[in-house]
Order: sequence, then C-alpha cells, then structure tokens
Amino acid sequence: MDQLANSFTHLETSGHQTVETDNNQSAFQILYPDEQTIPFIFASPHSGRRYPTAFIEASRLTPVMLRRSEDSFIDELFSKAPNYGAPLLKATFPRAYVDPNREPFELDPTMFEDQLPDYVNTNSAKISAGLGTVARVVINGENIYRKKLKFSEIKRRVESSYFPYHQALQQLIENTRIKFGFCILIDCHSMPSIGGPIDDGPGNNRVDIVLGNNHDASCAPQLLSYTSASLKRQGLSICRNKPYSGGYTTCHYGKPDKGVHALQIEINRSLYMNETNIEKHGGFFELFDKVTRVIFDLSKFNLN
Repeated sequence: MDQLANSFTHLETSGHQTVETDNNQSAFQILYPDEQTIPFIFASPHSGRRYPTAFIEASRLTPVMLRRSEDSFIDELFSKAPNYGAPLLKATFPRAYVDPNREPFELDPTMFEDQLPDYVNTNSAKISAGLGTVARVVINGENIYRKKLKFSEIKRRVESSYFPYHQALQQLIENTRIKFGFCILIDCHSMPSIGGPIDDGPGNNRVDIVLGNNHDASCAPQLLSYTSASLKRQGLSICRNKPYSGGYTTCHYGKPDKGVHALQIEINRSLYMNETNIEKHGGFFELFDKVTRVIFDLSKFNLN
C-alpha cells in the first residue's frame, strides 16, 4: 500500500494542547490482553490525533478546531479492556483526515477538482451533511479545506489509513469468532453534549449515553439491554438508537446470524472534557471508573 509521503512534526496548539504527528507510523494500535479470555473486541475509531502537517496546512481551521471532530480520550476511557481479557483497537489517524466509520469511498464530489471514479459513493445522508469518508466540515459545521482536493491524495489516505484499520478489525473479529464461536464488537465513540446544526435535535441537551445497535439488527437485543442496565447502575442516563443507531462499523460488521454482534456506545463529552479546549476535566476520572466497571460487567455477559 502507498505510504503517506508527508513529513510530520509535533505541533503545539493553544491552551497547551497538542496534536501528535509522526512519519510512517501504523494507522492503528492494538492493546492486547495477556490472553483473550472473553469474546469481546473494543474499538475506538475516532480518537486518533496524529495530524499530517500537509493536512493542517491545507485546512482553514486551527488544530484545536480540527480536533473538535475527534472522539477525544475515548481510547483512554476504555483502556482497561485488556485487563478483563479483550483487545482494544484504536485508530491513530484523526477522524477529520479519514473517517473509518464510513464506507471506504463515501465522498462529496463538490470537494474535488477532478472527476471521481465510478466506484465512489457520491450520494448519502452523511455526504449531504458534509461528513463522508473525508469530511467537508467539522462537527460544528465549519468547512475544513481552503481549496478543492485531488482524488489521488484521498485515495492515498484511504489506502494508508482506512484499509489497514479495517483489516486489523476484521482479523480481530475472525480470530475471536474462531476462538469463541462468536464475537461481540463494542464500537466506542463520543458525542457533543448539545446537538449541532447538522444533527437531529439541534440545540438540545443530550443524555449521558446513546446505545446503537441498528434497531436490533446488529446485535442481540439482550446485549443492548444488559449494557444499558450496567450503565444505569453507574448513574448514567441512557437512550437507545436515537439520535445514533450505529454507523458503518456497526451496520457492516454486526451480523448476529453470522456470529458477530456489534454495539455502538456514544458518550456525552461534557461528562469528562472541555469541548472547546479539548481538555479533560475532573469528571474524566470518575467516568473512567464507571466505564471500567461496565467493562467488568460485560466480561461476565453470557449470550446464551
């Protein structure tokens, strides 16, 4: 596969925030348990923060503004998963650069100076919202790029970031299914505390957690109910499948009839971070303990 040709640096941003950048690094990291003892995989596709210099220079936004599309610190909130026998997969590239929770080529043709190949999906609700595989806007609706893009550059991004991440996820799923007879994927995300201009319910305060299982199509209903009960025991408010019923990962991999169950978890960012400065606040450590207790509960879940 093509490798990113950009040179990388370590960039300081306002408020003592940083974005991590480096050259020829893997598109993902996997934290493995000493032995996988439960049929679970935890994944964090949107917490990566390695920003290519060329990408930042091509953007009209500051690094902190770009980071508002991240599910910042979600990989840290779920970092105890290996302690309970499950691997944790996390993307190292940022969502604003390539979004692995989309189809491989789900692109807005108005963003490009050249014509897109026929295999590209140019018509979807996510594209209309500006949030395709390569987003046109950040979460609050501000445009990312100064000028139109070349498809060849985006193809390189997808080949060097998106595909390796999904190949790693597919391998984890297959290994888990072979070992246990089935696999449960927990796809871990965060959401803005207030619905934005391109969201359902703009301006509305959100619950603590949204659980999505594609309206019971991507996992057994008892898994969603069990997870919901565990979260409620931690004092967290829950909503099911609204406003998020699951993205590409949940819908693509969640095939209960084939032994793969996928559940998406969205966590309200105000519980643990300053959404403007992208900084943890004191609530992070309390939420970390709650998430860890939920992981423990999930390690006891019996699908039968």
